[in-house]
Amino acid sequence: MGMKLKNIALVGFGMVVGAIGMGTQLDAIAQKNASSTLPLNELRQLADVFGLIKSDYVEPVDDKKLLTEAISGMVSSLDPHSAYLDKKAFKELREGTQGKFVGLGIEVGMEDGYVKVISPIEDSPAYRAGIKAGDLITRLDSTPVKGMTLDEAVKRMRGEPNTKITLTIARKDVDKPVIVTIVRQEIRVQSVKAKMVQPGYAWLRISQFQEPTVDDMAKKIAMLYAEDPNLKGLVLDLRNDPGGVLPGAIGVAAAFLPKDVVVTSTNGQLADSKQTFYARREFYATRMVGDPLAKLPDAIKKIPMVVLVNSGSASASEIVSGALQDYKRATIMGTQTFGKGSVQTIRQLSPDTAVKLTTARYYTPNGRSIQARGIVPDMLVDETADGDGLDGLRLREADLQKHLINDKDKGPEVHADIDTPAEEQRLIDIEKKRKPLEFGSADDFQLQQALNFLQGKPVTLSKSAKIETKKEPSINDPKNGEKGSDKANDKGNTKGDEKGDKK
Repeated sequence: MGMKLKNIALVGFGMVVGAIGMGTQLDAIAQKNASSTLPLNELRQLADVFGLIKSDYVEPVDDKKLLTEAISGMVSSLDPHSAYLDKKAFKELREGTQGKFVGLGIEVGMEDGYVKVISPIEDSPAYRAGIKAGDLITRLDSTPVKGMTLDEAVKRMRGEPNTKITLTIARKDVDKPVIVTIVRQEIRVQSVKAKMVQPGYAWLRISQFQEPTVDDMAKKIAMLYAEDPNLKGLVLDLRNDPGGVLPGAIGVAAAFLPKDVVVTSTNGQLADSKQTFYARREFYATRMVGDPLAKLPDAIKKIPMVVLVNSGSASASEIVSGALQDYKRATIMGTQTFGKGSVQTIRQLSPDTAVKLTTARYYTPNGRSIQARGIVPDMLVDETADGDGLDGLRLREADLQKHLINDKDKGPEVHADIDTPAEEQRLIDIEKKRKPLEFGSADDFQLQQALNFLQGKPVTLSKSAKIETKKEPSINDPKNGEKGSDKANDKGNTKGDEKGDKK
């Protein structure tokens, strides 16, 4: 399951500017195509159109450019996460999974023809420049974004280190356009952070799943136990974590689950997309020698845990939180996650180019599909004491055009009361007066609620949403068990309305 040049499985969502965003070689792809029936009439049409452009277009068009754009359009038309990777994009993707890249440091998607900021990466140039989740980028230098594809916009934002780009931003809480000049830099993402937040209680944050994540997490856990060998509780923070490489997700879940249990499974058309992934070294260790989890304290398997998630928690984050929820190993707290339940596979076409193709859906251990729905927390807690901030206005998988549907029955659905312009404006007005949230700080309301839960104190649940739950068997008690969310609610934690998915 290690990272391979020709075989990269990604479970991240969107595209990261300068970063993330099971294979065969070209001859194997040709053999596979040869065994299937090709649509010859349609292929002749494609050749005819190519010929017409070459002969009749107003000016000459380079053959390579024309064919590359045709491939790119064909792949990107499938779903929001499939894409053709040219030489530069392929290089940047490989660097991004290794935890370093050159760019601005923002997770982006498309909305109404503009580039929408999903989340700035912590400590990046964009983060330091004050770029906010929900910002709409309308111009790149002097070029309007309207009319560009997401790939085109991302390519313009990428570049060489120490070069500048000026972004024009439409921000919901500002009347005039915000103009920000950012210097591109090589960014080394520190994907794991940890500290003691109260005596006996630790905070472990994973901001992105990369190749080094499992090793880095193991070191941080060892550091925490060295500081306090008698830890009473742990908060695993996956808020705004957009995902990353699959082995990282498996390793993080495996650290807290019994050995050899199922962490996730995938299903698609091809035989190699129908897989089950277990909490074993071969599924998460990216190095040939050693097990990064082998020396962890035994207590880490039993320590009381809360996992914090929000609408920016996607894909690999949902694999981890879904597995821990299914086994009732941790209480999931926060707001409903993004809902990206698909796996992208890198199929290398040449030494420098590849196709990122959606090849499978992934499922939690008890068979739940997360696609276009996400993980519904056991305890729905707003971002702040005053409400959930702008979390309810964020883009989600279900909002993306051409997103894959969920192939399972509906399960729990969360309905938020943010369906009027007046309510939206009220949220924006509140956020104008609030300083940016720093995860892990003393002002982190959701973290404080997680600590309250671990310490047996009252937890302030969401005030602004309703939830409908459907009881499902627990993986540990298939006949009589209930979902973790039902169990948590039965403990008297339903005094407030709960919160989740908003479209």
